[in-house]
Amino acid sequence: MITNETKQRMTITEVAQIVGISAKTIMRWEKMGKIKKPKRDWRSWRVYDENDLTQIQQLHEILIEVE
Repeated sequence: MITNETKQRMTITEVAQIVGISAKTIMRWEKMGKIKKPKRDWRSWRVYDENDLTQIQQLHEILIEVE
């Protein structure tokens, strides 16, 4: 769920904590093409916005329903 505390730009660790999954899971979904590749900052670190967070949350919810 997106809260008022959600920042405009988030790291992969922050997104993983919000969704309740590991950062490695997000990287695996990205590699498999299940989510789009995020933007990168000047250090080449992944940078996520609210749209990316929503996409990851929706995929997580779909996968939870399947189990």
